[in-house]
Amino acid sequence: MRDLAQGVTRFQRDIHPAKADLFAHLAESHTPHTLFIGCSDARVVPELITASEPGELFVVRTAGNLVPSHAPGPDAVAAAIEYAVAVLGVSDIVVCGHSGCGAMTALAEAHDLRGVPAVAQWLRHADASRARTTARGDVAALVRQNVLAQLANLVTHPSVARGLTEGTLTLHGWVYDIATGGVEDVDADAQATAA
Repeated sequence: MRDLAQGVTRFQRDIHPAKADLFAHLAESHTPHTLFIGCSDARVVPELITASEPGELFVVRTAGNLVPSHAPGPDAVAAAIEYAVAVLGVSDIVVCGHSGCGAMTALAEAHDLRGVPAVAQWLRHADASRARTTARGDVAALVRQNVLAQLANLVTHPSVARGLTEGTLTLHGWVYDIATGGVEDVDADAQATAA
């Protein structure tokens, strides 16, 4: 915890003053251009990967970068998607998977998840991803297929479907490689899946 407190001190002393005009603007304006849906994994930092400034990305992070299909009832992920698209007016949505994803590794290698029932239930949102992956144990293939499956789930959300129909929204699928910093763009597949 001391590291975090020291980080806050450095932010207040060095970073915030250097970007005072930006933060003054952000205090009055919230207009991100992109909804970035990524994994909760601590090694995947959307703002760092995209070299984005504060205020540019509206970020949703879930275990396995999973996006449940639209369904009635309360859902924090659905609420964030709807807010980003219908209220903030983002023009792009990125679903970003990554190498070495613990959630996808657990599924690809059929780990015993009985000790973590909430995790096991959450990972059911990747059932289509597993069905699309032919090689059992191939984590990289599952990560890629999972991005495509989550893009398909996004299209079931009314605000996303409306944005796509009106041409005000574009979906993007990425896979980030932690070791190399590379980002694989699976847009062609994403647009085919969304259509």
